[in-house]
Amino acid sequence: MNISYLFLIPIIPLAVFLVLGIFNKKIKPAISGWVGVAGLTASTLLSFYAAFQYFFVIGKLDGAYQTFTEKTVWMNFTDTLHIDLGILVDPISIMMLIVVSTISLMVHIYSRGYMKGDPGYTKFFAFLSLFTFSMYGLVLATNLFQIYIFWELVGVSSFLLIGYYYTKNSAVAAAKKAFIVTRFADFGFLIGILIIGFYTGTWDFETLNNPEGAAIANWASTSFMGLSVLTWALILIFIGGAGKSAMFPLHIWLPDAMEGPTPVSALIHAATMVVAGVYLVARLFPMYYFVEEGFVLNIVAYVGAFSSLFAAIIAITQTDIKRVLAFSTMSQIGYMMMSLGVSGFDGHEGVGYMASMFHLFTHAMFKALLFLGAGSVIHAVHSNYLKDMGGLRKHMPVTNITFLIAALAIAGVPPLAGFWSKDEILVAAYENSQFLYSIGILVAGLTAFYMFRLYFGIFWGKETTYAHKPKESPRSMTIPLVILAVFSVVVGFIPFSEYVTADKLGFVAHLNYPLAATAVLIGLLGIIFAWIFYKKENDLAERFANAFGFFYKWASNKFYFDELYLFITRKLIFKRISAPIAYFDKKFVDGTMEGIGNKTLVIANKIKGIQSGKVQDYAFGFISGVVVLAIIFIYLWTN
Repeated sequence: MNISYLFLIPIIPLAVFLVLGIFNKKIKPAISGWVGVAGLTASTLLSFYAAFQYFFVIGKLDGAYQTFTEKTVWMNFTDTLHIDLGILVDPISIMMLIVVSTISLMVHIYSRGYMKGDPGYTKFFAFLSLFTFSMYGLVLATNLFQIYIFWELVGVSSFLLIGYYYTKNSAVAAAKKAFIVTRFADFGFLIGILIIGFYTGTWDFETLNNPEGAAIANWASTSFMGLSVLTWALILIFIGGAGKSAMFPLHIWLPDAMEGPTPVSALIHAATMVVAGVYLVARLFPMYYFVEEGFVLNIVAYVGAFSSLFAAIIAITQTDIKRVLAFSTMSQIGYMMMSLGVSGFDGHEGVGYMASMFHLFTHAMFKALLFLGAGSVIHAVHSNYLKDMGGLRKHMPVTNITFLIAALAIAGVPPLAGFWSKDEILVAAYENSQFLYSIGILVAGLTAFYMFRLYFGIFWGKETTYAHKPKESPRSMTIPLVILAVFSVVVGFIPFSEYVTADKLGFVAHLNYPLAATAVLIGLLGIIFAWIFYKKENDLAERFANAFGFFYKWASNKFYFDELYLFITRKLIFKRISAPIAYFDKKFVDGTMEGIGNKTLVIANKIKGIQSGKVQDYAFGFISGVVVLAIIFIYLWTN
């Protein structure tokens, strides 16, 4: 398969970024929007063409999907250890190309209406293109170091877009918070990369993912503190993925990241960047599965399950609609991590891997739709809070219907996309662990409840007295909503298990009717409870909150994890560790250096008269020296 043309996919948005960035002040805003849309349209068409070629023309060999690479050595360390730059094509990289292209294109089109009149309009589209380029580079990477390079570029892009409203202190603080938290996680990622490079002698994905290759076999038994060095490396790499995907306890940056423009939330914090951690584990899945009998996968599964439940509980209590969706995203990514963690490798054994990728694919469509729908509402009422909304279905019919479709999809109502992918995750969990399955089914009910709490609170309930009558968003915003709504209905019918699997062979997945019926029933119960509590104005929600008193307060305050981190950093690290170190540095290190400098000045002041510039003083000094030397010489001669 000739894959050289795939280099154009990331290069086009990079060119758009450079053009819009360099000529920011010279390009008219209306033109810059169209330049961004045109660039992403070209990349999207190439991505869909690549997917068609790969899955339906020449991707298979002897029943298995092949891996194609095209790369060049950039930095050479040894015969085997080098950093390559290139592209890798296999089922999950093609799938991610479709996700990134589709969502990014919809966001670009949507932003033409949402950001209209913004003074930084051209700059915004430049930042969007930079982010899209970075994501393309990440998903096409051929080795661990290349993915790390683009991983950090994605982080920079996220920082720029979260802090886009740089005149708002809250936006600046949110951007710094996201950047700093993910830097700690990425430090673990980097150490893991270095360990793998040191012990295996390679960073190449194809070599590392060969379970019978020397890269793994030679070092799988070399241990440190009871675990193999490769196991430690995989744990550290997972920490990097957990930070980027906002898994507990590195989740605190994601809710605050909602300070960025809503299209940014839809692109970065719902469908693309936050799933990079899931993609990273999937990319190295053979290593995770075969090294130490999948020990790290158990960690992935339980961290994912806990994060999913933890975030769903918090989402029930939030009143900012974007923060509800942020915690929902964290919860659904936890689902994906849990599914990877319970997966086998071959055939139906690998249903967890397939289900995770399937849910990543479907979730991107309906979660981006939810965020863009929320943006449409915010654009109309100029508020993020549920208390300022209500009865909007009469004023915003397109937004109402598309948001409802997305809410039904994430709630797992058949035959929408979320039903099919969530069912496969629950099947994988059920076959591996009843405990994890119980968490999964509980989260399914909570998801349906908080999502329809959101839907009824926005579009039903008591109509708020609006300062300006709300109206439907312009077509540039509603057309992407309609397209994503269609995707949220139809993509679940893709026979995903035939295309994306751990062993690349594919299999035919069958619906598990008892488990599916249970999940649907739980989801419907969540919707019914939300209907009772929020469809019409009543005091049930307040009574419910009061009944749970202490727990509800803790959940609404996100279990005080932000306060805990501030206590640890300010009271312990800054005050107890950093302050004494700073005192020692100032009083002893700086004091010693300053003391030496001051003494030097004192001595210099005392002896500077020696060089007065007067000839008679120099003559006196010369003669005095000669006399002293003569006396010494005579003394030594006579004795």
